[in-house]
Amino acid sequence: MNICSLELEQFRNYEQARFVFDPAVNLICGENGQGKTNLLEAAAACSTMRLFRTAQKKEGLRFGQDHARIQAEFQAQGRDFALELRLSRLKSMEIYKNDVRQKRQADAQGLLKTVLFCPEDLMLVRQGAAARRRFLDTALCQLRPNYARYLEEYHRLHDHKTRILRDSEQKPSLLSMWEDFSLRMAHIGAQIIRYRAYYSKKLLAAAAGVYADIAPHEALSGMYQTVSSVTDPYASAGQIEKQLVDHVLQHKQAEIAAKSCLSGPHKDDLVLMLDGRSAASFASQGQVRTCTLSLKLAERELFFSEDGEYPVLLLDDVLSELDRRRQDFVLNHIAAGQVMITCCEDGVSDKLRAGAVFSIKNGKIV
Repeated sequence: MNICSLELEQFRNYEQARFVFDPAVNLICGENGQGKTNLLEAAAACSTMRLFRTAQKKEGLRFGQDHARIQAEFQAQGRDFALELRLSRLKSMEIYKNDVRQKRQADAQGLLKTVLFCPEDLMLVRQGAAARRRFLDTALCQLRPNYARYLEEYHRLHDHKTRILRDSEQKPSLLSMWEDFSLRMAHIGAQIIRYRAYYSKKLLAAAAGVYADIAPHEALSGMYQTVSSVTDPYASAGQIEKQLVDHVLQHKQAEIAAKSCLSGPHKDDLVLMLDGRSAASFASQGQVRTCTLSLKLAERELFFSEDGEYPVLLLDDVLSELDRRRQDFVLNHIAAGQVMITCCEDGVSDKLRAGAVFSIKNGKIV
């Protein structure tokens, strides 16, 4: 799997640019603020259908512009694809696959698979549960198209139900819809929990192996944590749904009082442990970084085991944040597949096999 070319028009600080990539390593150099991360963000968007630095797609527009375009030509599973994302200040994003407009984002998610590693990810272990849910969801939306549809519907239901609870004090009649939304959220939530539980199990097993290669005298483990009433997240969707329904019905008055949805997969977490203790609470800075490295490299291996080809690996200036030993470990574990690396420092290219080098200045290829 590799991106052959990427064309940007009025995206971030790019007025117009076209990149033709090497199927192996692509080194993107330049000073800070020149557009290196913007290029990786565009590449990742063609996989996830979202911008990883903002929830508002219109923020991807170049200053003063109303429209932007990202077009990628890539190869996956022995086939050639063309994918175009059209961003607008006034409309939702339009997606075209091989010149045919797609009705839903989920219809294009995962055709191109990417694994992104940026400096913010180095604190994934210590960030809140939302960051780890997002980490799981980003991978699952690429691996399982049905999961992306479930997640999209769940978020929509959650937003509606939250508005019902928030406005119910002024409009008590809105609470007549509370049960319908709660039951539907339980139905969809059961599917989400099962997907996350099975993926987390594989991910943690793979990450433990990677961690042992870096730090053989320490043990990484973890567990997927969901609603307390769910006794077995690997059970049938029907059984999980029943337990979610029982839980939410018991907490109806608490939800009304709190004016928010108190339970469901929107509260889940991926709990990480080092030698049996909470990594978030007790791990050193070096251990936290090693945990994150292990999770990201494990994610890449799971994509490979699923499809038989590596996803495009996007490394955004992350090597400069790592000590030399961890730098070498990352570089030694990306011997196959396409890689795009942004960096400011000299010398990184000396450690990599042959590929392409791009120098970026003010949104232009120098």
